[in-house]
Amino acid sequence: MLQSIVNPACRGRFVRARGVALNQAFGSDMDHLTEKAEHLRVIGHHDLGGYGDGMQVMREGDALYVGHFGPSGMGTSVLDASDPTDLRLVEQWPAPQGSHTHKVQVADGLLLVNQERFRGGEPYAAGMAVYSLEDPFAPRPIGYFRSTGYGVHRIVWTGGDYAYVSAIPDGFDDRIFVIVDMRDPEHPVEAGRWWWPGMHTAGGETPTWPDGARFAAHHALLDGDIAYLGFDDAGMVILDVSDKSAPKQLSTIDWEGVHSTHTCLPLPGRGVVVTTDEEVKDKVERGERRIHTVDVSDPTAPRVLATLPSPGLEEFGQKGLRFGPHNLHENRPGSYRSAEVVFATYFNAGVRVYDLGDAERPREIASWVAAAPAGHEAAQINDLFVARDGLVYVTDRVAGGVYVLEPDTELRERMDAAALD
Repeated sequence: MLQSIVNPACRGRFVRARGVALNQAFGSDMDHLTEKAEHLRVIGHHDLGGYGDGMQVMREGDALYVGHFGPSGMGTSVLDASDPTDLRLVEQWPAPQGSHTHKVQVADGLLLVNQERFRGGEPYAAGMAVYSLEDPFAPRPIGYFRSTGYGVHRIVWTGGDYAYVSAIPDGFDDRIFVIVDMRDPEHPVEAGRWWWPGMHTAGGETPTWPDGARFAAHHALLDGDIAYLGFDDAGMVILDVSDKSAPKQLSTIDWEGVHSTHTCLPLPGRGVVVTTDEEVKDKVERGERRIHTVDVSDPTAPRVLATLPSPGLEEFGQKGLRFGPHNLHENRPGSYRSAEVVFATYFNAGVRVYDLGDAERPREIASWVAAAPAGHEAAQINDLFVARDGLVYVTDRVAGGVYVLEPDTELRERMDAAALD
């Protein structure tokens, strides 16, 4: 049953405590949070009040917004990051019953949070909540987008008129690409949608992909009116979204090996996209997922340029839980932005930093591997956000909460040289 909840903050545990230190007292020595590292060190950490299943993370001004994976029952946390070495939990509210709210997007004075059915929960909420950030530390619900079906999975919104989401609306067998009109944030509405032929089961379509494969939208990052959409086992789909009511497919591309394509990051001004293939099972069952660079100078004819270096299948493949790439720092406005230095999360292999000055000869230039949280086989480093000042905010999805990493002088010099603004 679909649960109608616009304001999950009104139910369950709620924290409001700006100026009150709620983080665990780790002291100044944070070495125990690191298993191994090169050119990055931990300078801050927060366990999110004991609800440490952190997922998407985003900093705006002094506020840090964190979505939670779901097993803890927590939904969204807001922290005061004015002192990154002493993060303070300010506000926190649970996810709606039967749902998780693991994604956050912040722009134009608004916070967008997804709501999606979680692990077969009943009842559940399906859509996207809109909050005013008139007070950045006290989000106030003002609107809601009802997706129908099982809800919204991922949101891409950097401000302006439109948000780009993946969702499973009524009548579809998996996630499709949906454009949401945000011009009236109190009443967001669908503007357009695109799906792989065969997904609209209510319309009589049948699968057009191989048995055992999953064709599902994850999220699209844009370069102008071109959207680069990760589509799981289908690889990357390139769409023309100049007509928001009717996105048009330009091309698709996949590559050798296993897929589950997740993030497709266009590098500004280079005609190159960086793609990640997410590992979706513990350990490595079907083969190692990798990160690739793709030439999109002609978006109708993309071609693979290179495969990025692996952290090491032998070292991490059977270490515990997932090993493989997941999220990239997405070069959002107001954050650190580069067309050459790329930051990735790699589950049990932590954070990896790559130099793509030569997109055909990528190099790893830094890394950080988290120590396993107590009671877990390994950390599962999930998402990251690189602030304009170069600090890296990182989440662990099992129990570790959120970490703040600082680059050393060598890495910072390369970041500065490669910065776009």
